Amino acid sequence: METMEQLQIVVNNMQAARSQVASLKSQVNELEMTIIAITEQPSELALHKQLSGVLIEVADRETLVGELKTTLENLKEHLVKFSEREKQLVDTYQELKKVLEGEL
Repeated sequence: METMEQLQIVVNNMQAARSQVASLKSQVNELEMTIIAITEQPSELALHKQLSGVLIEVADRETLVGELKTTLENLKEHLVKFSEREKQLVDTYQELKKVLEGEL
């Protein structure tokens, strides 16, 4: 495979990884804000969550917060992996770019 083709593949993969990183960061931020909002909401006020398009009242806030924290930790793990992959792709891109510049 030619260097230019490799470079294009790396660029496409890098863009996909960056998109995933941005999406995961957004999800992480949303979950963190949700957990804060739940913990700050007075206990005498009802709390609802959406389930298959239906809002249901949550009776056990601690369980809900626990589930959200587990999801948050999983998302953070995925974020670390995608960030590492993005860095690897950027490094590969830089190397291929140098090779290509040397060929010109």
